[in-house]
Amino acid sequence: MNKSTLTSRVTASLTGTLKHMKRDRQLLVLFLPCLIFYVVFRYGPMFGLTIAFKDYSVFEGILGSKWVGLKHFVKFFSSNDFVLLFKNTLALGFFNLIFGFPIPILLAISLNELRVKWLGKSIQTLTYLPAFLSVVIICSMVIDFLSPSSGLINKLIAALGFEKIYFLIMPEWFRTIYVASDIWANMGYEAIIYLAAIAGISPTLYEAARVDGCSRLKSLWYITIPSLMPTILIMFILKTGNMLRIGYEKVLLLYTPTTYEVADVFSTYVYRKGLIESNYSYAAAVGMFEALIAMIMLLSANFISRKAGGKGLW
Repeated sequence: MNKSTLTSRVTASLTGTLKHMKRDRQLLVLFLPCLIFYVVFRYGPMFGLTIAFKDYSVFEGILGSKWVGLKHFVKFFSSNDFVLLFKNTLALGFFNLIFGFPIPILLAISLNELRVKWLGKSIQTLTYLPAFLSVVIICSMVIDFLSPSSGLINKLIAALGFEKIYFLIMPEWFRTIYVASDIWANMGYEAIIYLAAIAGISPTLYEAARVDGCSRLKSLWYITIPSLMPTILIMFILKTGNMLRIGYEKVLLLYTPTTYEVADVFSTYVYRKGLIESNYSYAAAVGMFEALIAMIMLLSANFISRKAGGKGLW
């Protein structure tokens, strides 16, 4: 390819790009706030990850702090906390995925199959309400429900003749409480995604199935579920990628010193080391490790999805 041909192709490409930008300028203006948000709050702060490889000092700044290489990573991997944190984070993420992922799907299918429309709308509204509540309010409600003195759950247990259970100070109950409350808080919101996917299924498929003598159960099995599979796969990939990204807020609000052994996760550890102990470089190293593991899991889930079902995020 000679120089003139290359120049003409580049010119044609730039002309085409500018033409499309002029044509879609309204859409680009609408997209601009999203772009600014990601540049400022997502990509910009990535420069701060360099403190994971330095002995960061607030007085010397990021650029002036001394490089120490992988010192903080080696320190974390060789500590007794590493195995405990990895085990707890993996357990919470795994149980959340196994039990929390299918329930919104089942809820959406159940709501779609209900023939009493007002009942379906009422159930959808009730299950969606927790999405409007903050994590603090959700956790406060959980603590109130499980209170040994005035909690609704313990009152029911006592009414049935059993002894009250001190749920929040018993390590064996923490993961159940965390996963159950997460399902309750998110299932209505996530079900909307699947309801939208169901609404996009062509009614002619169901009409043709009825003509062929298919029952509602067979229509569900052979039309609804296969049509939902692309959405299910995408949501599964996203959920798998976030399996180890357990937010510190909810754990911090629900755990107690007696449940640290099963409740302490990467995010709460980063919170303690970084914000409470001011060990910023060490906390950044732990957070970076968590992000790398999450990225590997996301890429792996996408790869497996493409191999198994032919569809993925990319």
